[in-house]
Amino acid sequence: MGRATVHDLARAASVSLATVDRVLNRRGGVRAATIERVEQAVDRLGYRRDAAAATLAKQREYRLAFVIPTGVNSFLASLALEVRKLADVLRSERVFLSIVEVPPFDGEALVEALDRLQSQPLTGVAVVATDHAPVRLAVGSLAARGVGVVTLVSDAPGSGRAQYVGIDNSAAGRTAASLMGRFLRGVSGHIAVVAGSMLLRDHAERRFGFEQVLRTEYPNLIALPAVEGHDNAAVAETALGIELDRHRDVVGVYSLGAGNRGVLAALRKRGLAGTVCAIAHELTEHSRAALAEGTFAAILCQDPGHEARSAVRILRALADNRPFDAGQARIRIDIYLRDNVP
Repeated sequence: MGRATVHDLARAASVSLATVDRVLNRRGGVRAATIERVEQAVDRLGYRRDAAAATLAKQREYRLAFVIPTGVNSFLASLALEVRKLADVLRSERVFLSIVEVPPFDGEALVEALDRLQSQPLTGVAVVATDHAPVRLAVGSLAARGVGVVTLVSDAPGSGRAQYVGIDNSAAGRTAASLMGRFLRGVSGHIAVVAGSMLLRDHAERRFGFEQVLRTEYPNLIALPAVEGHDNAAVAETALGIELDRHRDVVGVYSLGAGNRGVLAALRKRGLAGTVCAIAHELTEHSRAALAEGTFAAILCQDPGHEARSAVRILRALADNRPFDAGQARIRIDIYLRDNVP
């Protein structure tokens, strides 16, 4: 099979050549969903742009660091894997990606990692941020040095970052509540909420959106104060178990972070699997199995590959002082039920 062409991309993505050209050259006027279709075609067909040759001719290098928490969070592990895949693909275009690992839920370690990056010859930084003052200051310091910074998954507005790349987490929480209300129509009781940490902006926004919809549209369902599982299965199991034992009228569980194995264990141990309506985030090996067996009613998901690619596109545009389409950074919220799980 010969090298893929723009004509192949247009056919694979079911778009015009003009649209392919606009996406490849990062011009505006293209819907986010269409951009994603073209990018998926690029990945699937192994298309290599002529821009690579132009970049080589200019001897332009892009050195981009991704700061990602380590641990047992399957989604963040998937994000890191997507970055590594991109690193292999983009090396020929003189785009060099590195991953800086930090402990989860450790703001001091995150600040130290960002401070260390200031002494490195970086073009841009993508960071899974926590929204507190020292992190915002560290991000602002990098930006002041001319390093483009984007936040991933969880935002830190007011920090000097150029763009947030991720889903609308308030909308995700509202979506979870809307699903919960529909699944539990005519039922009254408490909803247990399990977060990783309420210090994370994405978790706080999901909780806000969730309670907003329950209070206004489903007053028969009362959200309990969120318990923190720190994305750890054992901690999440204990925290949720205490809630289930304390409140015997729990009719639903919203797991808005990681630690879903602990959520499942707490439900199964009490014989509540499949009887309590449970909604969670991210399609992993364990959540997929729970969805198939009916323990989880729905999974809200975001595409880590889309996030990684969008972050790289924006950081390259910032380095070249080119405009970028902010719409490309808006990641869609996928909803999976047992009937449509891939």
